[in-house]
Formats: sequence, structure tokens, C-alpha cells
Amino acid sequence: MDASDSTNPSGYGFEVVDPRCPDAVASLESYFAELDERFEDDFDPGDTISADAANFEAPEGAFLVMRRQDSDGAFGCGAVQVLDDGAAEIKRMWIAPQARGEGLGKAMLGELETHARQLGNGVIRLDTNNVLSEAIAMYLSQGYVEIEAYNDNPYARHWFEKRAR
Repeated sequence: MDASDSTNPSGYGFEVVDPRCPDAVASLESYFAELDERFEDDFDPGDTISADAANFEAPEGAFLVMRRQDSDGAFGCGAVQVLDDGAAEIKRMWIAPQARGEGLGKAMLGELETHARQLGNGVIRLDTNNVLSEAIAMYLSQGYVEIEAYNDNPYARHWFEKRAR
């Protein structure tokens, strides 16, 4: 990780990477496998990794992995992209099961929000599925409010928004 990466007290840090790099792809594959297990209907990501890659690159986005300083590989990921209306959207946020319960989801969310602000957006949006109750509770605890659907994501059941500070 380079000097521009932020680090949290748990010994984890964040790195902006190419969304096609091995750690990003491995994290996304784990994320999609978990969604497939948890969703009431099967989850089919299709060719999402390749299709989303351009959206998660500068200057219109960023893809982050979370690493533990004393270990190889990624323990989480998340992305931010700019929407057509100028809002920033947080996507693909995931923390590895073995790293959960340490506040790393909030740390990842905060890091993604920082990148959203750096992109110059005044509004941050995200969507999620109703079975991801932990995520919903975290978003609400971090100041997100539920809004009407802003996209046609077939797996989304809840849409949230927050003003960037």
C-alpha cells in the first residue's frame, strides 16, 4: 500500500486498484458467491466484473480493496462510480466473513464516501437487497435515508442516499 492509503486501527488499510486485478476479482467472486447463497432467488452476476470495470476507474470512479498489513490478499472490497445525474454511487461493498465484527464495514463505507467526495459529488447513493439486514442497519446508522428507486437493479429492494460532507 502506498502512502496515500488510509489505515484504520485494526491494522487494515485500503488501496485503490484496477478492478480487474487478481485481488479485486477474487473479492468480487467471493462477494457474488455470498449473494447467491443469501438471496431468496438465485443471484446471477453475469459478466458484471468485466462490464463494471470501466465504471470503477478514474476519473469517474474508484475500486478499493481492504488488506491487513500483516497478510497477503484482500479482506474486503468496494467501489464508487459517478452516475449520470452527478451523484456518486457506492457499489460492490463486501467484507470477508473472517474479518467481520471489527467495524470494518463502517471503515470501508467511510473510505468509499471519501472517494465519492473527492469526485466532487454532493450526493451519495447505494442500493441493497432486503436479506442484507446488517448492511441496511449499518447504512441507516451512518446517516443514509431510504429513498425511491433510482435504478432498475433487479436485486435491489432498498435504495439509500446521503449528502456528502
